[in-house]
Amino acid sequence: MMLIIREYRENDLKDVLSCWENASKLAHPFLTSEFLDQERYNIPNVHLPSADTWVAELDRRVIGFISLLGNEVGAIFVEPEFHGVGAGRALMNKAQELHGDLEVEVFQANSIGRRFYSNYGFEPMSEKVHEETGNKVLRLKFTAHKHWQKD
Repeated sequence: MMLIIREYRENDLKDVLSCWENASKLAHPFLTSEFLDQERYNIPNVHLPSADTWVAELDRRVIGFISLLGNEVGAIFVEPEFHGVGAGRALMNKAQELHGDLEVEVFQANSIGRRFYSNYGFEPMSEKVHEETGNKVLRLKFTAHKHWQKD
């Protein structure tokens, strides 16, 4: 099995939406179907056109993606059946390679995402209420120079 990180292509959209939807159901059970429906529309029409997106491909199948807005991780999702194979870490490594220090916002109730970011080396900066959903969001920062010796 060979994991490849490559730039997003338009014909990846169906797989990217599948990764997002399946991982969201697992990590974000607290989000309303109305919010998720809006995001399903926003991903191809708003988010992807303005982001630098990379996909994780395993045996020619897209199993995850990361969307970057500069050094901000706008989204990172991996198909749940592939959690733990290193796809998320490989995608985050690509983001770090491109931008060094990284920032991300994660729902406080998303224990899967919070554990992933903590294991990667992200540290809390602040918290706020996510206007669209009313849920608490944590802003995290990854400082590249603190981790150079680890990898």
